[in-house]
This record gives sequence, C-alpha cells and structure tokens, in this order.
Amino acid sequence: MRPLPARRWCVPLVTLLTALFVAGPAPSRPHAEARADAWAATRSDTRSGADPAGAELAADLDRLLADRRLAGAQVSVEVTDAATGEVVYQHAPDALLLPASTLKTVTAAAALELLGPDHRFATEVLAAGPRVGGRLDGDLVLRGGGDPSLLPADLDELAHRVAAAGVTEVTGAVRADATRWDDVRLGPNWAWDDQPYYYSPQISALTLTTDTDYDPGTVRLTVTPGGEPGRPAAVRLTPADAPVRLTGRIDTAPAGGAPAVDVTRRLGGNEIVLAGSVPAGAAPTEEWVTVDDPAAVAASVFAAALARHGVTVGGGVAAGRAAPADAAPLARHESATVGELTVPFLKLSNNGIAEHLVKEIGLVRAGSGSWTAGLAEVAAFVHRNGLDTTVARQSDGSGLSRHNLMTARRFAALLEFARGRPWFRVWYDALPVAGDPRRMVGGTLAHRLAGTAAEGRVHAKTGSMTGVDTLTGYVEGGARTLAFTVLCNNFADGSPRPVIDALVVRLAGGPAVPPGPAPAHPAVRTGGKSDLDWT
Repeated sequence: MRPLPARRWCVPLVTLLTALFVAGPAPSRPHAEARADAWAATRSDTRSGADPAGAELAADLDRLLADRRLAGAQVSVEVTDAATGEVVYQHAPDALLLPASTLKTVTAAAALELLGPDHRFATEVLAAGPRVGGRLDGDLVLRGGGDPSLLPADLDELAHRVAAAGVTEVTGAVRADATRWDDVRLGPNWAWDDQPYYYSPQISALTLTTDTDYDPGTVRLTVTPGGEPGRPAAVRLTPADAPVRLTGRIDTAPAGGAPAVDVTRRLGGNEIVLAGSVPAGAAPTEEWVTVDDPAAVAASVFAAALARHGVTVGGGVAAGRAAPADAAPLARHESATVGELTVPFLKLSNNGIAEHLVKEIGLVRAGSGSWTAGLAEVAAFVHRNGLDTTVARQSDGSGLSRHNLMTARRFAALLEFARGRPWFRVWYDALPVAGDPRRMVGGTLAHRLAGTAAEGRVHAKTGSMTGVDTLTGYVEGGARTLAFTVLCNNFADGSPRPVIDALVVRLAGGPAVPPGPAPAHPAVRTGGKSDLDWT
C-alpha cells in the first residue's frame, strides 16, 4: 500500500463537514437498540449450540478466518438469512472498514430507488442562432445530459441528423455544454496518480466512451506488433478524431514473450505517453486511458463527424458554455435506461457509471448535479429506510475514495431491504455470478469459485484496492438464501482472496477446505482490463 504523505492528513474543513453530512444522521436509539438486541439474540443462539448445524458452520468459519494470511489484518463478516434478517454468523460486524467497490451496491440501490429503472440520459444538439436556408448563423451546441454510455457512433448519428435537418454550414463554432452538472471532475480524495487510468476518469455531463463496457472519459489504444522484432508496434486510437497526442513508442519484442505495455497520460493535458513492448506475432492488445476535459474531447469528435456528413463549421471547436435559453433543438440521443446500465455498472465494477449516477441523483432530487448533493440524497435514502444500522461514511459512488467506511452489518441491512423492492430483480441480476465465464454474467466473478459448490449459486459484488479485498451478496443454499458480507482490510502478507472464497464455498454447502494459494495478480495497475476489480 502506498504510504500516505503527511500533508494528506490536513483535510479542508469543507471536506470534513461534507463527509460528516453524507454519513447521514445516526439512527434513533430505540431503532438501533432494537436491531442490536435482535441480532445479539440470534447470534447467542448460534453460539450456544441451540442450532447444531449453525454451531458447526460457525466453527468452520472461525477456523477459516484463523488463516495466517489474515494475521494482523482487519476482517469483518456478517451472514444472515436473506429473507428474515436472522443472523447466522458474525465476526466484528460493526468494524468500520474500506468497502472498495462493494460500495457500488449502495449507489446502485439508491439510483434504482431515486431515479427509477426507466430513467435515461439525453444528449442534444442545439442551434444557437438563426437559420438562413442551410446556413446556421451562430454556434452549434452539443449539450450533455450525463450519459455515461455515449459512443462515437452515437455522435456520428447525431451529426447525420443535423445534416438531415438541412444544416450544411455553421458560421460559428461547435461548443460543448456540460453545465447539467457542476465542473468538479475528480472525486473527493481520489489518488492523484490514478488519474491516467480508466477506473479513475474525470466526471462530466458530456463525455465519451469507446465500447459497451461504458468506461466514460476514456480513449482506447489498440497495439499491434510490427513485422519483426525491433520494429515499432502500430498504435490505433479510438475514437480516431480524439484530440490527444501520442508520444514515445512501443517496440516489437521477440516472439514468445508476454506483452509489457505501459500507457499513461501526462497530468494536465492530453499527451499520452507510450512505452514497453509486445512480442512479435502476438494478438493485438488494448489499453484504455482517461482524457483531460472530456466535454472538449466529445465536441472535437462531434465536429469531425459533422465534417464527414457534409456540415462545415467556420469557427472550429470553441470553449464550452451553456446553450442559450432560446437555442433550437436539432437532434437528440437517449441512453439505455438506468436499469439496463446497472448491468455493466455492477458486473464490470464501472467506476464512471457510479459517479454519473450520484451526480444525476443530486440534480434530479436536489437540483444540483454535484457529489455533495447526490451523496446527501443517498444518505437520506439510507436513513429513511432504516439502513443506517451503524455509523458509516460514503465519500463517492464507486468506492474509489479511501475516505469511505462501511460495516458488514450495514451491508446486511441493505441486502435484506433490497429483496422487498420492486427493482430487486434488476439489481440482483446485475450482480456478478460466481464461476460463469460469460463476461456480462460472471463479470468480476467469472473466474472465481468455478468448480465449487458456489458456482452459479453466488450473486455478489466484488471490491479490491491495495490492501483491501471485499465481497457482498447472496448465496443460494439448499433450504434458504443467505446474505453475506466479507470485508478484509490492511493485509500485507499475501492476498486473503482464497480465504474469502473458501468461506463462501462453505456457505454454499461445500466443505470447509483450507484455502490454497492466491492467484497471481498484476503488481502494477495499467490501462488493460482483467477480472481484478481495481476500485
């Protein structure tokens, strides 16, 4: 884990007050004490041996958690009957720990409740000036509606519709309007050195993605080895018209090795630096990297699409600003619904979608497209529904911030609550499914728990950061469904993931087999994607 510079402890007062506010009001004493008494009673029954099967399960889980890889680490576990909330097993359930991407379950539930599964994001093209025949005397405004899934092909279709509406010339400029939300593009307390990587994008109401993984605010580089070792590799940019500059080079290495590609972006601009190598004869490899000022990038890509459709723009691409109130609509694109976007959001642990949802919640529910407003609405949703069973702190929507703190008990309350909501099936089906190799089914669990009693029977959200590994969700047992949460923090001597997986297998009715070695994980985060859930 990276050491924290001393200056990072000097948190601005406004940040501290915002975090405390977002944590939400504490539950009332009678409400909290009643829940605590109920949980204590059920836990006592398990420990006392009133339920022999429960006592055997508790003993097995205790043995698994005694694994040496957890020595010195902080671990919190809560297992409940998903239908009744009865506690089946607990281990430090009130410990405040980093949740990493398991926090996305809270954000997704809040979005489905507060925005609704049918909510869509609209991107519009507006004419800011009078039209004389095919000429627009003024600017053409591309107005973002917060769509995290806007593709270059969608901008091309918008350009086609502008041309089909009879516009052939724009005397002004193409301008980006991202004013639906505020202009704070990086989340609270995000690490500065994560900024180039696809999982830490700048958040804007107008942004582009490159494929149906829907990582907003990114471009994609496809790297193909040259004809022979020593030759430079070919690098193709998507979208091709993105205003970024590639520097450096990637070499072609002798055949038979592994790709060692390093792609990053210099902070403060859109210079993408290439380094490393790919082996001769290897298949192309892909890297994703964030862009600076996503709205300006989208406007440039749109301007190029206009040119392809025969629309000339005299003023090029100009600085963004809000469209005039009397601007006339020319074309509109609507995203998939929030319910549909929940699938890539949770399956692939998409950080960008998480933050788009938070800002949109703030705008729709409080009139302000900001993290402060959105997180306050999420906290109010949690409190209204009695889910604040312990204190907690939510600083963003994705779990990327290391200021987030959650408890296993609080996740248990969410897992029980969600089952009674009309959107539950959408939420549940969007959780990764253990051992299912289909990318949009298994997601970040596609290659975990395969060949075990948990395969296909566990729907759960993963989370991982340096020193953090977490999992929360459901396991379909024989007689009942269990809800479970495992939070592991501050480990250093090997990954605890085999312990987590062994625990889940036991919950699924499998044997309490001592966990084996952890699978190899990349030591350095890059722009390439894998099952590793880099929050």
